[in-house]
Amino acid sequence: MTITLIYILLGITFLLLIFNLLIYSALNRLFNFKKNIEFSTKISVVIAAKNEEKNIQSVIQALAEQNYSKENYEVIIVDDNSVDGTYSKSNTLCAEFSNFKVIRAEDKFYEAKKGALDIGIKHAKYPYILITDADCVPENNWINSFANEFENNYDFLFGIAPYTKTNSVTNLITRFENLRAHIIVFSFAKLGIPYSASARSFGFSKSSFNKVGGFKNTTNTLSGDDDLLLQEAIKNKLTIGIITNRDSFVFSNSKEVFSEFVNQKSRHTSTSIHYSLNSKAILAIWHFFNLISLLSIFAFPFGTLFILPFFIKIIIDIFVLNNFQNNFGYKINPILFLFLQINYEINLIYFFIRGLNFSNRWE
Repeated sequence: MTITLIYILLGITFLLLIFNLLIYSALNRLFNFKKNIEFSTKISVVIAAKNEEKNIQSVIQALAEQNYSKENYEVIIVDDNSVDGTYSKSNTLCAEFSNFKVIRAEDKFYEAKKGALDIGIKHAKYPYILITDADCVPENNWINSFANEFENNYDFLFGIAPYTKTNSVTNLITRFENLRAHIIVFSFAKLGIPYSASARSFGFSKSSFNKVGGFKNTTNTLSGDDDLLLQEAIKNKLTIGIITNRDSFVFSNSKEVFSEFVNQKSRHTSTSIHYSLNSKAILAIWHFFNLISLLSIFAFPFGTLFILPFFIKIIIDIFVLNNFQNNFGYKINPILFLFLQINYEINLIYFFIRGLNFSNRWE
């Protein structure tokens, strides 16, 4: 029995090594930064805002300061029945920019954020759409970086969206989780297996959006305006690209209260339940290998060889995280990686169980 377990653990360790070798190779090929050449692609930026009076000024200012010709992009802010001063403040701030406008989300066809985005996309006059959130701050070459890849005929694109650093433990955990997710999402996409994206930095051609039926097939959950839409692009065999330029990141603030972070992650996990069978199978295999390797340390009483998968996994994780974290907008002390990685793996199980019965709402 013990010999059989050893063979199983060694087999899992070997497969985990192969997985990580592929990920490391993909990450090495991923960051090929390009010169900032301005393009003339016509782009509409659509933002759904609900009760964002405190945040709306930052995103408007960041979009007004983009290194992109004002004649080649417009910004549409869709106020989704806010009960604070989001609409009036947006109108005041946007009045000085001829390429900015604010509309209300009236007669929504879809619930929640998707309905507001759908209205904004219908009002867009340009053939390419970028979306971000009202509490985000895109860097000054965000639009131009997407324009570059749209020129390469991609149907859907997504970029890097880090969280801004604060001094709270919740922020540290959130930033690490985001870093870990980015490494998997972007490396898998580079390997030709895209499965997820963030609405904080997401774009597509209007024709491709219409080709997949817009948000029609993403209504199983109130969230999923990003990754479920990407899943539809995959089903329709559309081309999917990634944006990795350092000056195209989209920063936002993380949750500072741990319970709010838990709710956020549970909501995201509840969306992943609606991924395609292939995406779920690949992710299940990946997380299974990682989890078994992590738990192998508890088999130590049966022999010292059982702890080998644990140490190999931790060493690989720390190496990959430390080598590529800066590429994703982070600088986390490597000394904390062991604790954060173990916490991350355990949280995956908790968020999955909680996400099975999670109820979404657009706040």
